[in-house]
Amino acid sequence: MSRSLKAHVMLVLMTLVWGATFVVIKNALGDVSPLFFNAVRMSLAALVLAAVFHRELPRITLGAVSSGVLVGVFLCVGNELQTAGLKYTTPSKSAFLTGVSVVLVPLFLAFFWKRGINRWSAAGVGMAFVGLYLLTVPASTGAGLNLESMNRGDLYTLGAAVVFAFHIIFIGHVTRKHRWQQITVIQVAVTATLMILTVPLAEKVQVVWSPRVIWGIGITGFLSLALAFSVQAWAQQFTPPTHAALIFSLEPVFAWITSFLFLGERLGGRAGIGALCILSGVLISEEKGSAESMAVCPDHAGVPATDARGAEFGIEAEEA
Repeated sequence: MSRSLKAHVMLVLMTLVWGATFVVIKNALGDVSPLFFNAVRMSLAALVLAAVFHRELPRITLGAVSSGVLVGVFLCVGNELQTAGLKYTTPSKSAFLTGVSVVLVPLFLAFFWKRGINRWSAAGVGMAFVGLYLLTVPASTGAGLNLESMNRGDLYTLGAAVVFAFHIIFIGHVTRKHRWQQITVIQVAVTATLMILTVPLAEKVQVVWSPRVIWGIGITGFLSLALAFSVQAWAQQFTPPTHAALIFSLEPVFAWITSFLFLGERLGGRAGIGALCILSGVLISEEKGSAESMAVCPDHAGVPATDARGAEFGIEAEEA
């Protein structure tokens, strides 16, 4: 099996893990407060990654630390909002809403970094926002976008999608400049530290050490955090960024399947159409939009995946 094929297979398996763990986290939150749960599982992931990549620790540079802190802050805020939102919304809705971060990337690049947005990316963004409306706003609210009618968890998750979009942009930048192992360890360690510090300030800790909490911490700490971040960083060296983004767009599909099988969740007609619009918007934006961008900027076609991703994000790398 070639490294490229192996990388594609590993990314699909990782995406399956991410999608399935929405249900695991939802179940665990019945017995534990969300921020405390995040702090424990992220700390576990940080310890695992530090043990796995211990040879990288003495070689960490000051530049890698500053870059890791930056992406770690985004990772922390995004995870806190997503997990808090999952306490009030359903696993499949949370996954579909989080997936909007993929189509927000070209929008933010156009607005903040003055990068042009092509017609397919614009169409994908439009479809995703139509899907957001159908998925989150009840039909009885009338024609306007009445945010007060939206579930509180949906709003938290939308905030997470915004933060994750910036995380995607900056992680593409910093991994061009520094070793991916170092960035992986630092960002998770920073995230865990910030979560530990904010727990006593942001919530009253409530926890029942039930099997679903313990299993939730173990499964997500090892699989969806430590292992998944490592697999992603390795695999995207051999996978074009467009292919990786298309694979990641399967996450809400996997989340809905596992939620349907284990929780009996059904989206309903209106929400189902909204979810389909979001997924279609992601696919259009990444498949057609990225293909058109490559045609306009053919120099990126021969660049390794990590470099192409950084170039696609439009943030020029500085000399290390």
